[in-house]
Amino acid sequence: PPPTGFLHLGGLRTALYNYVFARKHRGRFVLRVEDTDQHRVVPGAAEGIEEMLEWAGIPPDESPRRGGSFGPYQQSQRLDLYRRASEELLEKGAAYRCFCTPQRLELLRKEALRSRQSPRYDNRCRHLTNKEVAEKLSQGLDWVVRFRLERGVEPFQDLVYGWSRHEVADVEGDPVILKGDGFPTYHLANVVDDHYMGISHVLRGTEWLTSTSKHLLLYRAFGWDPPQFGHLPLLLNKDGGKLSKRQGDIFVEHFAQDGYMPEALLDIITHCGSGFTENQMGRTLEELVLQFEIGRITTHSALLDLEKLPEFSRIHLSRHIEDERLRQKLVRELQLLVEQVYGDQLVDKEVLERDYVERVLLLRKGHISLLKDLVSCDYSYLWVRPSVSREQLQTVSAEVDEIGKLVTGLMMRQAAGLTVEELNKDLKRLQKQSRETKYSSMMKLLRLVLSGKEHGPSVAEMMVTLGPAEVCERMHRALSS
Repeated sequence: PPPTGFLHLGGLRTALYNYVFARKHRGRFVLRVEDTDQHRVVPGAAEGIEEMLEWAGIPPDESPRRGGSFGPYQQSQRLDLYRRASEELLEKGAAYRCFCTPQRLELLRKEALRSRQSPRYDNRCRHLTNKEVAEKLSQGLDWVVRFRLERGVEPFQDLVYGWSRHEVADVEGDPVILKGDGFPTYHLANVVDDHYMGISHVLRGTEWLTSTSKHLLLYRAFGWDPPQFGHLPLLLNKDGGKLSKRQGDIFVEHFAQDGYMPEALLDIITHCGSGFTENQMGRTLEELVLQFEIGRITTHSALLDLEKLPEFSRIHLSRHIEDERLRQKLVRELQLLVEQVYGDQLVDKEVLERDYVERVLLLRKGHISLLKDLVSCDYSYLWVRPSVSREQLQTVSAEVDEIGKLVTGLMMRQAAGLTVEELNKDLKRLQKQSRETKYSSMMKLLRLVLSGKEHGPSVAEMMVTLGPAEVCERMHRALSS
């Protein structure tokens, strides 16, 4: 990827396909930073891309950060290699120096657009004699190196699109492969690096499919064997439009900061596409590797419905809560979240104890999509005691004292082994002991005592979560106020 900004979902998807392909075939997944266009490089972007791949659980085996046997892995640090490669092509006559000024090239572009044609270089400098080239060099004129596009491109078998062939010489001018600043263009750099790094397979976006014939001509000019190419269809919005970058909602950092699980993101970006033997929600990375078959990738665009992401996240979060080892990590994360959000309001630090936080997670499993949901206003009662007065409770039922005594007695008798199912039965039996209060009114009253809210989880679930001692404490406080 180019280090021109944040890693977006399309880039993550391309990286993921490369990762699962490498794992499937016991290969190595290589991250090489394509920073040849220095004007577009954003400081810190390369590091950010690698950090997001590590966050997503698909770290490269070789990269700028991790190193490897074929480094450096940043193209700006490999300029001598590209210079020697371009000199080799110049000596073979497969490339030539072009002295056309930016002004002339701009005129060519404008003329083509005026004639309603695609702008292309007219190959003027490929016809310069050795003497003319030497004369221009002696004058100190600026130059770039262009590759001679020749007709007779051989067809190649793309791993996704099948047999493909583009006679690029008929539709394009000779491309620049080495710029005046000594930096290569993508065309030269990726061919040279793939060769010297021993790359066997390249999976990249479908926008490079038509350029592949150009790259194969370069391989032929060098006398090298090319890798196998597979071009991945575009990742689009569910309506078929391009993913919007306006609000940053397609950048991986955005989802990481929002608290989404990496597994959910990997699941949804493959669920909307193809290449896997099964397509059910909730697949783990290990399952993606096992199910991946490159021949199953279809050529039509993948339509991404991000409105379904919370459902994917709920499934993966539930799986983590069910796993005892993974649950302990969630407990620590939730403890930190509670301290960050409610730290100055916490009266009783016992709400940060592991057993209590773990009980909260287990009881809310399947109801939340993000861990941070549990520190939202709806769940504030879990961490902070509500402020409810006797007067408020009396508007619901005049029997507040009787109900308070009944519930307190029940809690003291059921101090151990509380379950939601048993407690629901007990509360229904309890209501029959009141003279006037209906069951719905009693539940409303208890909900106010426990949470200060009129809506939320079942009363029985709140009681089990908070525990007998805390339920009694909240009842006592409400009746005393």
